[in-house]
Amino acid sequence: MKNTATIGIAALLAGAAGGYLAGKAGGPSPEEVAKTESMSDTKSQRRAGSAASSESGKGREKKVDDILREPGQMARMQSLLDLYAGMDAAQLESEAGKLDGLPMAERIMASFLLFGRWAEVDPTGALAYSNTMGMGGMFVRPTILQSWASVDPENAARYFGENPREFAQMGGFGGRGPGGGESGVSVIAAEWAKLDPEAALAWANGLEGRDKGGALNSVISEMASKDPVKAAQVAATLTGDDQARAYGEIAGKWASTDFAAAEAWIQGLPAESRDRAMSEAIESMAATDPQGAAAKVASIPVGRDRDRAIEDVAESWARKDPAGAAAWVTQQEIEDPDDAIRSVISTWATQDSAGALAFIQQQPAGELRDEATSTYIWSNRDSTPQQTIQLAESISDEGARSRTVGMAAMRWMQEDKEAATTYIQQSTVLDDEAKQRLIESEGRGWGGRGGPGGGRGRGN
Repeated sequence: MKNTATIGIAALLAGAAGGYLAGKAGGPSPEEVAKTESMSDTKSQRRAGSAASSESGKGREKKVDDILREPGQMARMQSLLDLYAGMDAAQLESEAGKLDGLPMAERIMASFLLFGRWAEVDPTGALAYSNTMGMGGMFVRPTILQSWASVDPENAARYFGENPREFAQMGGFGGRGPGGGESGVSVIAAEWAKLDPEAALAWANGLEGRDKGGALNSVISEMASKDPVKAAQVAATLTGDDQARAYGEIAGKWASTDFAAAEAWIQGLPAESRDRAMSEAIESMAATDPQGAAAKVASIPVGRDRDRAIEDVAESWARKDPAGAAAWVTQQEIEDPDDAIRSVISTWATQDSAGALAFIQQQPAGELRDEATSTYIWSNRDSTPQQTIQLAESISDEGARSRTVGMAAMRWMQEDKEAATTYIQQSTVLDDEAKQRLIESEGRGWGGRGGPGGGRGRGN
């Protein structure tokens, strides 16, 4: 397997770790993992197959242990890929029984790779085994379904349709993040469209209700990567939010390769879909040309879609020029500036805390300054506790001020318990309940939000 594939899997493993831990604890299950079809790379199969066939079960166990002691996470993943690629279904089942003996981080990594491979050679066996795993089975079923669909979508779709309850509590398919709401039919449709878009489209059109809309959007999204004009023709057959979402997917994919063509197409869309599609196109452009994308924001009327576009531009721009991005955000007509300024300050505070602080101090009291201040305090580690507290107390919104002062006091407790306790007891910002909670926690935790703001995400 190429290193780029291994790196892609690594990124997805990192994002899913929190969900797996929650699933093992009885909480919501984790997000969907990456495509594993490349795990069957022929060269890897020959190399790992030869090793696996010459070893007993005990030898394979030692092999896994040896792999997990190798230096370098990428090397470990590659070695596990090679090992599992050479195993048959019985061997994979034997290895699955050993997963619980691994440390949690290694268990997550090995589970993704093992069940992804198992689903390609014996998907129903892998699913049957997952049903013996309790909450852990909720973690691996998304992997199994996607991997199965990546090589045999027709039978994966048939099984999914005949056994919907087996996947009902899965919840791990993530649209743009954990719990993003991408359904099993959407995953099957996306994988099918990679192999045979016409067959995938025919299957999606045979579904009903929300399943049909989700599957069609997945097919259209895959089609848009290769033939946005044809994808647009299919999207035109949809209605309502399904159509608007499909147009947005097409705009984003098209703009990444030819913004001018995408922009011209967007201008001919129905009014109710145009702003969303333009916002998605600007997001794609911002990844490589944030200042060019900034010039396009004015074409979107004030509202949610414009706010989203501004945030996307600001976030990309801030990576190279946070001061320029921040100045641009303050000049925008925007309904909710929180997300946009948060994405800038969080980057700026880690690159140049003094510059970020100077910007904040120049802003008039209000929502933008409050959010910038909260974000700076969460992100910056250079200021003294006294400076941080003083800045937190300048926040005008009472709720945000209380949360941020509490967080700053908690951090102070970790550095100087006596001084922080004295401040907390004398504070006029914190209520009695907050004071008691902070003092009793001794800086080990704070009952407010886990960070400034809530983040908008990309809702459907």
